[in-house]
Amino acid sequence: MSTPLSPAPKPRLPRPDWLASPKVFRTEVLAGLVVGLALIPESIAFSVITGVDPSVGLFASFTMAVVISVVGGRKAMISAATGAIALVIAPVNHEYGFGYLIATVILGGLFQVALGALGVARLLRFVPRSVMVGFVNALAILVFMAQVPEMRNVPWPVYPLIVGGLVLMVLFPRITKAVPGPLVSIVILTAITVGAGIAVPTVGDKGELPSSLPVPGIPDVPFTLDTLATLAPYAFAFALVGLMESLMTAKLVDDITDTRSNKTRESIGQGIANIVTGFFGGMGGCAMIGQTMINVKTSGARTRLSTFLAGSLLMVLCIVFGPVVSDIPMAALVAVMILVSVGTFDWHSVRPKTLKRMPVGETTVMVVTVACVVATHNLAIGVVVGSITAMVIFAKRVAHLAQVSAAVDPDGRQVVYAVTGALFFASSNDLVHQFHYKDDPDDVVIDLTDAHIWDASSVAALDAIEHKYAERGKKVTIIGLNKPSADMHDRLAGQLSSH
Repeated sequence: MSTPLSPAPKPRLPRPDWLASPKVFRTEVLAGLVVGLALIPESIAFSVITGVDPSVGLFASFTMAVVISVVGGRKAMISAATGAIALVIAPVNHEYGFGYLIATVILGGLFQVALGALGVARLLRFVPRSVMVGFVNALAILVFMAQVPEMRNVPWPVYPLIVGGLVLMVLFPRITKAVPGPLVSIVILTAITVGAGIAVPTVGDKGELPSSLPVPGIPDVPFTLDTLATLAPYAFAFALVGLMESLMTAKLVDDITDTRSNKTRESIGQGIANIVTGFFGGMGGCAMIGQTMINVKTSGARTRLSTFLAGSLLMVLCIVFGPVVSDIPMAALVAVMILVSVGTFDWHSVRPKTLKRMPVGETTVMVVTVACVVATHNLAIGVVVGSITAMVIFAKRVAHLAQVSAAVDPDGRQVVYAVTGALFFASSNDLVHQFHYKDDPDDVVIDLTDAHIWDASSVAALDAIEHKYAERGKKVTIIGLNKPSADMHDRLAGQLSSH
């Protein structure tokens, strides 16, 4: 008699990394709490920039953080309402109204999903290191500059509170790292100001906190082609700015944590998060460098739990503990952000020894990136301009690497021109002028063994050289082409001009 087969064991789901140990769980929870507190005043400030009710920015930060913690590709990165997104969509609200703003957020999210699926994240590899350094330094400067208004025309106790907060955050980790220094600083400074009755600006002064969760809805706009044509330019700009900031921030977190993230998933995830945010009445957003640095660098978070809790606790703090949160002095949060800006800045990049060793072009690209970001307060513009500057400098540098040397046979019947280097639009422009058309013998050989043809401009330059020799009754033979160069030359030769 055969024995019955035992049922196959059910596959076990992988254990979440935030349950690896009690220490990891505690770190993630406390980091989420600190970031949730830090999100409140900035979300309200970005709502003011956009011209909407403070709850719109807070709802956006809640939904963005919660959704991206599930669908995003970079663990521990914080996405919420941001200044860059606020600047892009503010004109829509001012000119067309709130319903059109929400529709723009949803359409922008759809664009991000499409761009992510098309592989836009792969373009990140074309961003040079000098642009990345400039991006980081510019972010640090912007984070600090955002705190300056909170230190102007304020009661004098604000300044010692900020200094005290910085001292606490620097010294407390030397005692214990079980609790994040920023959280300790916020609690102690709040207790001092409330207990002593010190009148200083508080979170509550920024705006009224929401008293209930957001509810889903459909934007109140006509669903016509005219509406689509009106919103599409704003939505596409929204999508590009959001993706660029998010992908650059993800790369920065990759470097800090020595881990790799799925940029394509992050791109699509940003789009999904913005679509959800739009249907819940939020103003949209993207990755936040300041809060991400608090989460990853200052608090030591490494998992999705901290991101989820940052958004969740933001709403809990607003709805359940609104009166307590409203009493938090802005000086405490300013101190946190100042420490973040100092820690984010790449001080090694501006040391005299580094600047002396670094090529002038690399330093120029970094400075241009920083200047553009600081001038426009738009990280996307700085990255684009910095990358273009780097390309121009690179093209100019490589153009000079293409060299031509001539060797005439002893009998004077043939000349061989040996071309070395990369032939592309910048270097091939000078190529035509490095041949002696009038004085050369009738048999001309161009040896491209040590060269590579990269574009149509180089093929056109070779065509022009052959044409100039043909006008003088001289024959040109091209030899030494590698396979890719030969394929391009065979396909395009004689097709690029009217000669």
